[in-house]
Amino acid sequence: MADREILKHHAQLFDSMASTLGHDLQEAAIQGKLSIDQITDAVLSCTQCSNPEHCTGWLASRERALQTPEYCRNRDLLGRLQP
Repeated sequence: MADREILKHHAQLFDSMASTLGHDLQEAAIQGKLSIDQITDAVLSCTQCSNPEHCTGWLASRERALQTPEYCRNRDLLGRLQP
């Protein structure tokens, strides 16, 4: 997978993970809860995941979740967005 495709794939995984937790990343950025730099860093962190295929399956198996899987590299960041 080319670097651009890897970034796009992980950006989608991060957005899907946030959505599954009930977060709208665009709205969080508008409200100042999350900066664009934090989103960029989160996507880059996601690219370092050793098993994105498992994440893809985890996301496909549920519509909603209360928290990320233990292995999620963005677990703390997404947890801080909880109300």
